[in-house]
Amino acid sequence: MEAEAVLDLFRASGALLEGHFRLTSGLHSTGYMQCALVLQHPSHAEALGQALASAAPDGHIDAVLSPALGGIVIGHEVARALGARALFAERADGVLTLRRGFALTPGERVLVVEDVVTTGGSTYETMQVARAAGAEVTGVATIINRGLTVDLGVPFRTLAEVRFPAYDPGACPLCAQGVPAVKPGSRQS
Repeated sequence: MEAEAVLDLFRASGALLEGHFRLTSGLHSTGYMQCALVLQHPSHAEALGQALASAAPDGHIDAVLSPALGGIVIGHEVARALGARALFAERADGVLTLRRGFALTPGERVLVVEDVVTTGGSTYETMQVARAAGAEVTGVATIINRGLTVDLGVPFRTLAEVRFPAYDPGACPLCAQGVPAVKPGSRQS
């Protein structure tokens, strides 16, 4: 799937938002990609999942691990396309962890799947969850890369890149103008 086709799905779903947003990373931005609006359509979720699966690193994948809440749907679709298990990590006392009986075993090959990556913070935490269980993280895949520039140490694949300005809250021009920031994502704190 070409990047422009991915972005067309976001546009058609009303998922490419403009305004003043507080991102999960803590940064502020003038743009937001609301993946849930795209993924609410099973046919879109399936197509994006298949596209990410085809971009996954070569080799067998035992499990797909995604951070809750945003990565659950796309992680499930990628796992389905790869014939792998779909697990998600969620926060307990502020720490990302496996719950609900999910477990990884030493040596399992894991692909970390996200909906949107900005700084890579949640991605890195999810990778650490897999590694703490002794699993091997073989790569990271995401629908949208908003600007990740750090090397995660594993192959990183994305379907589309979008560059919106991102600001530290103290240097945000919209905050300086008194425009209230909205937190549309799944992690409200």
